Amino acid sequence: MKSKGLLYAGAVIPIVFFSTTFICGYMQGNYNHLSRMVSELGTIGTSSQYVFMAGLLVCSVLSVLFVVGLYASSRTANLSVIPVVLILLYSVSLAGAAIFPLPLRLHGILGMPSVLLFLSPLMSLILWSKRKQLSNVVPMSALSLLVMSLGFLAFLPDVLAGYPGLKQRFFHIGWSIWFFYLSYAFVKLLDKRKVLEHNEVSA
Repeated sequence: MKSKGLLYAGAVIPIVFFSTTFICGYMQGNYNHLSRMVSELGTIGTSSQYVFMAGLLVCSVLSVLFVVGLYASSRTANLSVIPVVLILLYSVSLAGAAIFPLPLRLHGILGMPSVLLFLSPLMSLILWSKRKQLSNVVPMSALSLLVMSLGFLAFLPDVLAGYPGLKQRFFHIGWSIWFFYLSYAFVKLLDKRKVLEHNEVSA
């Protein structure tokens, strides 16, 4: 039950993240989510700096708790923990981006690990696809990987040139899909195991 409680954090993280971005965007007044980058919301001296920092730190802490729940559940279900551990890249990246806001040099350096978050759904395709414990793992990991990959358009300045914020948000939408799915799938997995254990005891 403790692991199950931690798993719900995965569904809360995207809500906190996007709520933070919209609130901070509103605080800045002239912020355009399609043309401006997320990190600009926490730039030193802006009205939204500390709200943005707080939101990212909350997401970072929640993601660590989420990983703990996923790790315990994966071990119980005899699933590889590699796709789970890779989510810690997100935790480190968010904390770093929050503590060292723009234009500090460490903001970019510590924010880079999140780029490797796409490896989590990718490794799940390799390591979990043939296991029957998680339903719909193949289509959901493929979907999240595809949407996250669109975020790499940010490295192609000539593509959607006027919408760098939109390109970056593809990446955030992608990991949000992945977190929502993992939260749902592992909670469902634990519920199934609980029912099986109850039936075994009753038999």
